[in-house]
Parts: sequence; C-alpha cells; structure tokens
Amino acid sequence: MDLLWDESGFKMELTEESKKIKKPDWLRVKLPTGAEYVKVRGIVSEHKLHTICESGNCPNMGECWGAGTATFMILGNICTRSCGFCAVATGKPKPADWDEPKRIAESVKLMGVKHCVITSVDRDDLKDGGSIIWAETIKAIRAESPETKFECLIPDFAGKWENLQRIIDVQPDIVSHNIETVRRLTAQVRIQAKYERSMEVLKRLDEANVKTKSGLMLGLGETEDEIYETINDLSAVKCDVLTMGQYLQPTPKHLPVERFVPPTDFEKYKDYALTKGFRFVESGPLVRSSYHAEKHIF
Repeated sequence: MDLLWDESGFKMELTEESKKIKKPDWLRVKLPTGAEYVKVRGIVSEHKLHTICESGNCPNMGECWGAGTATFMILGNICTRSCGFCAVATGKPKPADWDEPKRIAESVKLMGVKHCVITSVDRDDLKDGGSIIWAETIKAIRAESPETKFECLIPDFAGKWENLQRIIDVQPDIVSHNIETVRRLTAQVRIQAKYERSMEVLKRLDEANVKTKSGLMLGLGETEDEIYETINDLSAVKCDVLTMGQYLQPTPKHLPVERFVPPTDFEKYKDYALTKGFRFVESGPLVRSSYHAEKHIF
C-alpha cells in the first residue's frame, strides 16, 4: 500500500488518480527505528493510549518519539469545521469528556514524555470552545509531570477572546496557532477561519507575553510573493517560531496539490524568515506543526 501524510499528520492511502502523479523522492521517509521509539510504542500499545503520532502514522514519529516528544489530541476526533485540507472527520461531536484532562496527564507521565504537544479539533458547538478542558489539561499535566514542557496547538476559538484568555491564564510554555495558508486562499482552504483573526490570536498571545508559533502549508497554489507576505505578517505580530511544510491531499475530496515544492525552495523561505526575527524556523517538505517541538522552548 502506498502512503503519504497530510499536514495534520494523518495517514492517507493514495488513490489510483493520485498515483499517476509522480511523487518526488524527497517525500519518501524511512521506517521509524531506535530503542526509545520501540519503548514508547510498546507503552502506547500496552496501555491503549491515543496519540496523533501513531493514529496518523506520522512520518516523523520515530524521530520525535526518540527525542521524548509526543502529540495528543483532546476534545474528541470529530471537528465542527470542514477545512479543505484536513483529514479529521467533520460532524456533530460527542459531549465534552471532563475526565479527559486526568487521562491525558496520566498518559504523559506513563510514557515519560519530556515534551508534550496538545492539539484539538475545533469545538464551535461549545460555548467555551473547549477552552475549559484545554486549561484543565494543562493544569493536570503540570501536576503529574512538573518537569515536562509542552506546547499547545490551539484553534481560534471563533474569535471569542474570553476563551483564548483561559489559555493565556495557564501560561503554556509555547502556544501554536497555524495560519495554514496565505490570505488569498484562506476562504478556500480553511473555510470558517479568517486570516486576520488568526493573526489577531497570535498578536494577543504575544501581548500577554506568551511565546508563539505558527505553521504554513505550501503547494496549494500560493505565489512566492504571497509566501513572503505571510511570513512578513507573522513577523509583524511577533510570532516566535515558524514551521513550513508540503501540503499533501488526504483524499480525492480534499483540495488537490498544485505543486510539490522542492527542498531548495523551503531552504530559501527559511533563510528569508530568519531575517525577519523568528527565533526558530523549521522548513522542509516533511515538516509538520510539532516537528522538533522540543527545540522550540526558550
């Protein structure tokens, strides 16, 4: 079976149509190995723990687990939004699970995770946007594993700033909110999201002295000038860390890949971003939001 991975890290089987497109060699990855990876995978399997890394068969799983990093998704696996790039199921989510923060904290402790990344689906169905469970999860992890550092990859909470404030109040080590694509393509790629609103999320986090991070997918039809514009806009709101990776189409129903961006272009965009004041820039075809997350704490 031929496999590639989308921006969310989710495994996807190539369709007969997509197999006709020649896959560049730089999108192929080695199977994960290493003693630490084997150890963590054994714990996950034995205790039936849920990580985005394994359920999505992420191409960077071996490297991240070997470095003591894992990514957990909270608030269920059904999203209230239907973004054109994302493989997460869309529909009516189940009620919030108020025991989830405790279970996540226990999982982090059991796995011996040194750096934890927490992400979630969008929960526009909830008045608090899921922000209370977000805050309780952070508190629970701190209580169980005080030495563990963590990153929160948050939604925009539909611009309801009192919900964002709950994240600010618990002061994660770093908060990530992905811009995903350039201004012109946002309505097509992210549908219910807004480019300016995402920039406002990052701006408000910075003004509250929270370290910030964002991610950008390439290959959706954006121009080079638009890439530079987005980097400039992220710099203007004082975003600290930037990741850039290749968009890959999860299913035939999702947006097609317009271009496979060569590694040399990713290096060029990285060099430019570093001149704009970012503390860290991860840029390459297989880079995903949580790639090298453990290195972005400062």
